[in-house]
Order: sequence, then C-alpha cells, then structure tokens
Amino acid sequence: MAAAEEASRPFAGLSDVSISEDIPVEGDISVPVGSTRRDDEFSTLDEPVKETILRDLRAVGTKFVHVLYPKRSSALLRDWDLWGPLLLCVTLALLLQGGAAEGDDQGGPQFAEVFVIVWFGSIVITLNSKLLGGTISFFQSLCVLGYCIMPLTVAMAVCRIVLIGGSGKVSFAVRLAVVTASFGWSTFASTAFLADSQPPNRKALVVYPVFLFYFVIGWMILTFSPSQ
Repeated sequence: MAAAEEASRPFAGLSDVSISEDIPVEGDISVPVGSTRRDDEFSTLDEPVKETILRDLRAVGTKFVHVLYPKRSSALLRDWDLWGPLLLCVTLALLLQGGAAEGDDQGGPQFAEVFVIVWFGSIVITLNSKLLGGTISFFQSLCVLGYCIMPLTVAMAVCRIVLIGGSGKVSFAVRLAVVTASFGWSTFASTAFLADSQPPNRKALVVYPVFLFYFVIGWMILTFSPSQ
C-alpha cells in the first residue's frame, strides 16, 4: 500500500530539496508588460473610420510632396498604395473630356482611352522592369508610375485654363512649354524613385519605356482642343 502511494507521487520528495545560495541561478522568465501595449498602438481594428480615412489621405498627400520634390527616396516604394494613381487617372480622364471629335459619342471612348493608356502602359513598364532584373514588386512600380502622373495632370488643368482665352499661336506656345516641363518632371521623378531598384547596366532599357509612356500622355494633353 505504501509502495503504491509512493509510486503515485513520483516527485513528492522534491519539496524537501533546497538550492544552495552558492550555486548561481541565471535567467529571467518575467513577461515584459510593454509588449501588449506596443501591439495595441499599431492595431487599427478599433480605429474610427474617420481616423482611418484621414490617415490614408495624409499618406497620399505625403507621396504627392515626394513627387513635387523628387529625390532618391524609398517612400513611394515602402508604403505603396494605388489610391493616388487612381485619383490622378480619373482626374486626367475627366479633364480630357469634352475634346473636339468627329462624332457626338466620342466622349466615352476618350475616358476609357486614358484608363487603358495609363494602366496598360504602367503594367507593360512594370513587366519590362521585372524581366530586366528589377528588385521592386509589381504594385510598387504601379504606385510610382501612377503618382508621377501628377505633373502632367496639373499641366492638363493649366492647358484647359489657357484654352479658355483662345487657341492661337501664343496659347500653343504656353501649352507646349507647360507640357514639356511637366513631361520632364514626371520622367525625372519616376526614374529617381526607380533608379536604385534596377541593375546599373540596364537602367537605360528601363528608362526608355518610361520616357515613351509619359510622352504619349503629354502628347494627348498637348493636342487636346475643346469642342466648340
């Protein structure tokens, strides 16, 4: 009977064991209290919808500032999004509405034309960059190319204002200067963000499609004429 009780309690005798103070005991099994608090700070599950929208708008505005002052930065690549490119594409398509056309039903395809050129062109450039050994992801490239359309979108708004006063030689010269400056701005900004992600010996092969992409958009803006 005593043997059965002793077998059922195999560690009963350990309660009398004491550790000598001469034996060093190392280690810390305490749980840090701040870890849960740190996770709560980055959690947005309980964040109000208004705060989420304002935070996203501030992020988009920050990326616009980076395009205004282009430099070698990873801001657009690190925190990429497609809200800004979508907003710029819709704005550019709306500004190109109402152009002179032979038929009365040409407004719809014109809007779709901008979307096809912007998004399909961005996809082609992104695939070209990846095939040449680029280290950025597909959506990061779309983000950079989309945000860098901003100078051309501003140029389109300026051209619409200039065309209010007429479409003579002076008007064309002003629009040519604005579109040329915006085209150079967009090309320089995009290559500044994408330069470090490309192999050094293949940067020219990546920049050339970007040049053509913004050139086509700039040509659409320059040749735009309002319907009478």
